[in-house]
Amino acid sequence: MRVLLVEDDPMIGEAIQVALKDASYAADWVRSGLTALGALKGQHYDLVLLDLGLPGKDGLDVLRSLRAADNPVPLLIISARDGLDDRLQGLDGGADDYVLKPFQMAELLARMRAVLRRKSGHAAPVLGNGVVSLDPTTRQAQVRDEAPVQLSGREFALLQALLIRPGAILSRSELEDRIYGWGEEVESNAVEYLIHAIRRKLGADVIKNVRGVGWMVSKPV
Repeated sequence: MRVLLVEDDPMIGEAIQVALKDASYAADWVRSGLTALGALKGQHYDLVLLDLGLPGKDGLDVLRSLRAADNPVPLLIISARDGLDDRLQGLDGGADDYVLKPFQMAELLARMRAVLRRKSGHAAPVLGNGVVSLDPTTRQAQVRDEAPVQLSGREFALLQALLIRPGAILSRSELEDRIYGWGEEVESNAVEYLIHAIRRKLGADVIKNVRGVGWMVSKPV
């Protein structure tokens, strides 16, 4: 999944970006509201983490601009502004959650997972299609009644992208987009290598190849 982090504090921004990458998110980091709006126009994001005290264009203005443009991207405000008015403005303005600084990264990641589940229509924390299930908290996958298998960060990110949209065919570029952030080197056969690794762990039929188009997991039966 690809996340846009909008945070002007370099220490906080770097710490969050590292934690996001460790949690298998493709994380892009910008430091101003205007840059954030530009990034959101040119790139699809699965979620936005938005600070409020930004240079040039305040975070609440960024939020208003997004929602005025009918951009439904899930968005969590991360801010030290703990006043009731600020929280109400953020939530009433279209934010999906409001997380107060300072926070533990584990809590932020849990809030992110909860928002993504609500937006995708998955009530349960575990993704699945009746053949394979995936637990975002442990990065373990399980085929039916077999023993759970641990996935690497990028194996998890790829299988998660497919299980969020079972039955949909994702191309190589779409999968790369969910796995890698800005500036990360992507080898030409990276997606094929990850799919091969997942199939070796879970079985050849878990991910289906649609020749010349991309890859998919089957719809729930």
